[in-house]
Amino acid sequence: MKVGVFLEDFAPETGGGYTIQRDVFQAVLELIDETHHSFVLFCRRPERFRSFLRSPRIEAVAFPGGFGKRVFARAERGLNSLLDNQKRQTRLEQLCKETGVDFMWFVGAEAVQIDLPYMAIVWDLQHRLQPWFPEVSSNGTWQQRESFYGEYLRRATMIIAGTDVGRMEIERFYQVTSNRIKILPHPTPSFTLRAQQSDLEEILKKYGLKRNYLFYPAQFWSHKNHVNLLRAVGILKQEHQLEFQLVFVGSDKGNQEYVKSFAAQLKPSLNVAFLGFVPLEDLIAFYRGAFALTYVTFFGPENLPPLEAFALGCPVIASNVAGSHEQLGDAALLIDPRRPAEIANAIKTLHEDGGLRRELIAKGHTRSERWTASDFVRGVFNALDEFEPVRSCWKSGL
Repeated sequence: MKVGVFLEDFAPETGGGYTIQRDVFQAVLELIDETHHSFVLFCRRPERFRSFLRSPRIEAVAFPGGFGKRVFARAERGLNSLLDNQKRQTRLEQLCKETGVDFMWFVGAEAVQIDLPYMAIVWDLQHRLQPWFPEVSSNGTWQQRESFYGEYLRRATMIIAGTDVGRMEIERFYQVTSNRIKILPHPTPSFTLRAQQSDLEEILKKYGLKRNYLFYPAQFWSHKNHVNLLRAVGILKQEHQLEFQLVFVGSDKGNQEYVKSFAAQLKPSLNVAFLGFVPLEDLIAFYRGAFALTYVTFFGPENLPPLEAFALGCPVIASNVAGSHEQLGDAALLIDPRRPAEIANAIKTLHEDGGLRRELIAKGHTRSERWTASDFVRGVFNALDEFEPVRSCWKSGL
């Protein structure tokens, strides 16, 4: 088949979505000789990718993409459905027809409604599970998500979920049969598996940090739960005379000033570093210099930073949310993100038990190598092979 590959207009500042798409794209380039399928890359700036396209079986085509285009495509379909079939195709469908695409693979969570067979991916359905958080509820976001997923997932030829928990959520909320859902876990980010040794002390000195801080790389959304982590560190200092610096990195999504204000009002006062978005080399050093990753998000079922920490030798304390056992196994200490005292107790336990800390580091390293971007892409290739006999039953362009 000729497969369209839809990439969002992504940038490093967007976080995990960028990391996964970058690694998947690179793995497709590296493994293209393992499949007979050919690929057409749809992206906003194809010139950024063409220099990497060494195989004649992969090309790049310009398409705006993004959420605005997705909404427009839905409205366009509704209008054009009143017209004859020849005129009702969206711009992406027209491009697919022009390039001979038989099947579309949406690599990220953003997508454009089309009538072609397609593969979707679901990172989370938290707007259904925890609709009270502003980032999934305010300004019509809940309605937008629900309207989109209601059509997008029900019509998908196949859907990628990272865990069995994720699969069950898709079945439950959107009545999709299980045989259309493929479980392909989040791959461990390649930058962590290939990371070279850097001058750790020099990088930490640049930011005024000393080793053995608690590290939390997360964009400033309310569901990331920075506030209860601050409360937990306050408990450690006040009740156990155990003091840790907190290091926050990540882009501001509207909640950073509230978190800063909350931290400033805490008694006893805490040592908190708000470092914003940082370069990749510095991020690697932050993992390596940390006492632990404290990933206390309310959202699941999968998260990338624990995998990054596993690969870089940083022990993990993570939220016990649905899906965390599948993703992290026994390589992390799992806590209830609603309970600051429980978060504090996990940090204290790790501080007092050096053997446990070393055990978690070893288990994390092993787990980080279990599933890579190459494994993920091979899983997609297999899914394409499975569908190809079905797709061969009608001509391209319909």
